[in-house]
Amino acid sequence: MRWLTLLLALLLLALQYRLWTGPGGLPDVLRLRAAVERQAEENARLAARNAALAAEVADLKGGLEAVEERARSELGMIREGETFFQVVEPGPEERRR
Repeated sequence: MRWLTLLLALLLLALQYRLWTGPGGLPDVLRLRAAVERQAEENARLAARNAALAAEVADLKGGLEAVEERARSELGMIREGETFFQVVEPGPEERRR
């Protein structure tokens, strides 16, 4: 009976050693959980970006206001009859005068 108890105790220690330090053990599980959490955050960020892009695409397909806004901001276009004023800030040399 004493040998059986000793054998079971050694078996328990061997299994505990494998759990704490072996492949697929607790350190691996913790590392994988952290990787899954980081990936979930990245997925949420990309999903928000995709939603914003989908909204922009829908806006561009549906209305002329978005096209006009984009033409004004990215291409510098103005509407017929409008007057464009460009304000230029003085450079560092002109400020000293």
